Amino acid sequence: MSKGPGLFSDIGKKAKDLLTRDYLSDHKFSVSTYSESGVALTTSTVKKGGYSSGDVAAQYLYKNVFVDVKVDTDSNISTILAFSDIVPSSKTIATLKYPNYESGKLELQYFNPHTSLSAAVGLNQAPPIDFSFTLGTPTFALGAEAGYETSSGKLTKYTAGITVTKPDSCASVILGEKGDTIKASYIHFLDQLKRSAAVGEITRKFSTNENTFTVGGSCAIDDLTLLKVKLNNHGSLGAVLQHEVIRKSLLTLSSEFDTKSLDKTPRFGVSLALKP
Repeated sequence: MSKGPGLFSDIGKKAKDLLTRDYLSDHKFSVSTYSESGVALTTSTVKKGGYSSGDVAAQYLYKNVFVDVKVDTDSNISTILAFSDIVPSSKTIATLKYPNYESGKLELQYFNPHTSLSAAVGLNQAPPIDFSFTLGTPTFALGAEAGYETSSGKLTKYTAGITVTKPDSCASVILGEKGDTIKASYIHFLDQLKRSAAVGEITRKFSTNENTFTVGGSCAIDDLTLLKVKLNNHGSLGAVLQHEVIRKSLLTLSSEFDTKSLDKTPRFGVSLALKP
């Protein structure tokens, strides 16, 4: 793929990932193995409240073809087929699910040095259609996305955004939910590996006159341990401690609680992902 502005979904993603990724409220254990033929197998079990579930996933990459198949304990089967460069500088992704066929979709992505396009259509009788475009460079980009419901003939969403990226920082502004919300975020990296960072995000919802301001950050305690924290103006405080117990295998401990209602039970999560 050529280097360019990236997809519209990448706008604000760095700040969002730092504030949301690895903040768990359940207990998860997964084991991955790799065969000589290039197939990766991952077995996972999840316990959330009093409910436990599990799944087995297989992934295979050969040249420009990627296949991901997952089967869970509720007899759901999901498959992702991705093909790169069927058309030059493009990627085609098909998502299929059983027994819920109507949730499947077909997506086409196209990239060039100054533009990226994405179009997705649902695989059902009245398919929803999503479209996005981005213009710019790897350091400056602006774009928009829209969703169209063919069954009603109405736009279901339209969102616009802009982002400026530097080697040690990234600032983004997104106007979403049909113009009802505006979100601005800024992330600053404190080391070359981008493991230590500070982030701030503010969201304004015009219809309810509500503001949410969140600050957070990550700190590399050592080469194997990472600490993340976040706090918003509603009193929600969260923390994540992640440690590489052996090479590529991560133990993640997470907790969130309401500082304005200390009588509420905090949420705790733990994940152990073992990889060879």
